[in-house]
Amino acid sequence: MIAQDQDLRDSGKAARTRLRLWKKLARSRDGAAAIEFAILSIPYFLIVFAIIETFVAFTAEQLITNAVNTLGRQLRTGEITYNLSRDSDKDRSEFRTAFCDEISILISCSAEEIATPSKLYIDARTFATFAAIPDYIPRMSADAHADLNPASFAFTPGGPTTINMLRAYYRWQVITDLIRPYITNIRPADGSMPSDFLIVATTAFQNENYP
Repeated sequence: MIAQDQDLRDSGKAARTRLRLWKKLARSRDGAAAIEFAILSIPYFLIVFAIIETFVAFTAEQLITNAVNTLGRQLRTGEITYNLSRDSDKDRSEFRTAFCDEISILISCSAEEIATPSKLYIDARTFATFAAIPDYIPRMSADAHADLNPASFAFTPGGPTTINMLRAYYRWQVITDLIRPYITNIRPADGSMPSDFLIVATTAFQNENYP
């Protein structure tokens, strides 16, 4: 009988000890911050990367725009000419190289890219009037998010007093999935995940009557 009483007292003591431990564990805050951070870190970093990538993409857009304005001014003033038998003449490849030099702070062009465009497309042409200059983005289909159609692109800027257009297109790849549906404007026809933000910069001008 005495042994049974002792066993009951020991069992009750052990139960009370376990209960105190569970209560202590429930009140403990050790490691709570680490657990909360682990839960919130994924959406947090997705948002941070999305903000950074959006900023970089729009910075690239401004860089392309500045390059178009700079090279357009050089065409307008005769600092760069085409097919006029002058020292200032540049062919398509040389002009693309000059354009790449303007954007090299953020975007690099390989020799292959300069020779055969896959991301950077440049269209420089002369027109009879300003009204004849196209005001749309040429695409493969009528779909507003269809791929770019470069079939009509050329490098044939005119000489003194001619009306010209210089337009640059750049396929900027978006990496962060969170913002792809919102800033990509080229969507694959097969319905796969879009990845390209098409940067477009245009300038139209009449060349000065340079000698």
